[in-house]
Amino acid sequence: MIKDKKIAVVLPAYNAGKTLEKTFREIPMDFVDDVVLVDDKSNDNTVILAKELGIRHIISHEQNRGYGGNQKSCYNKALEIGADIVIMLHPDYQYTPKLIESMCFIIANDLYPVVLGSRILGKGALRGGMPWYKYVANRILTFIQNELMNQKLSEYHTGYRAFSREVLEAVDYNCNSDDFVFDNQMLGQIFYKGFEIGEVTCPTKYFDEASSINLKRSAIYGLGVLKVSAQYRLAKWGLIQPNYLTNPGRVKATV
Repeated sequence: MIKDKKIAVVLPAYNAGKTLEKTFREIPMDFVDDVVLVDDKSNDNTVILAKELGIRHIISHEQNRGYGGNQKSCYNKALEIGADIVIMLHPDYQYTPKLIESMCFIIANDLYPVVLGSRILGKGALRGGMPWYKYVANRILTFIQNELMNQKLSEYHTGYRAFSREVLEAVDYNCNSDDFVFDNQMLGQIFYKGFEIGEVTCPTKYFDEASSINLKRSAIYGLGVLKVSAQYRLAKWGLIQPNYLTNPGRVKATV
């Protein structure tokens, strides 16, 4: 049950010239209908390479909008072109595109409306080279988030995510942060709307060309994650009403 679903892969790109082709070549194009690449004002040849690869939908930001701002453009374009299932895949080749079909089948068969590729299920993270300090931070943050949000995800920090159109239209992701905490705000929105999230085990690769944030940015991100989770719990208790949780979803996109 997937013949009637339009599948779009979105690639939020920033200086991905060294890894884009390798990532793109593994996308199952006999299964995927469209690929959208959003370039966040890279300093390398990302856009030129994307054109050479024949990527159909390319958006170039005139100014760097940040990781969250990049994703907003990705999802807005995917909805605009009529995608029923949208897979967000980092073009840095840290996550394998070979799981795209499996993640889509889960959504298409109404098992879960959102699927995350988890590095933590199994032993893929450390085996793939995740630094110990990042692994420990991931586990601590995820434990706290699960407690505050009353969920049981293995991790909240993966960059490999698949969404049904229904979910993307139900949450107002455009009001989220333009920075890295966007991902966690979006998961909070999804849970707040009552949707469930499934996970699949995803092997991952850490190498020099793979994107990463430095220790300072990681600390800022961690504090932001804790803030989002605390806001979610307080909103559930009816004590506060953060805009990103209580705003209505977007109006359905037309093509």
